[in-house]
Amino acid sequence: MTYRILIVEDEIFVAAEIEDVVADMGHVPVAIAADQKTALAHANQADIALVDLNLRDGPTGTTIGRMLAQTHGVTVVFITANPSQLGDGVPGTLGVLTKPANDRDIRDVVSFAVAKRAEKDAKPPARMKLFDWGGPMSFAH
Repeated sequence: MTYRILIVEDEIFVAAEIEDVVADMGHVPVAIAADQKTALAHANQADIALVDLNLRDGPTGTTIGRMLAQTHGVTVVFITANPSQLGDGVPGTLGVLTKPANDRDIRDVVSFAVAKRAEKDAKPPARMKLFDWGGPMSFAH
């Protein structure tokens, strides 16, 4: 099955690399969003979001991830060099992958997010820290 994936990342080269991996996996990159306004503008088009924490408009990634998950029912994975900013996690989101992340890491977290979205059992990637996640529809409206 094909999923629509939103990439929330302000470093264009990193975002383009993630976009290429997502497309190579057969999914649809919805958009690259470098700030909260752009990310939320595409929220209703996404099934899954890969979200950095520190963006063009500051450290807004945590808020974006929370809103995407809890308000829009998006499956969220954070990808950041600063995982400690998330503390124990964000309710409704899957977890965090620490940067730097290579193509294999991105593939692994996308595959895991797809499996969780489809409510299938899946082993989390070794480099991913999981949060207490309620499932894809736990915060959907």
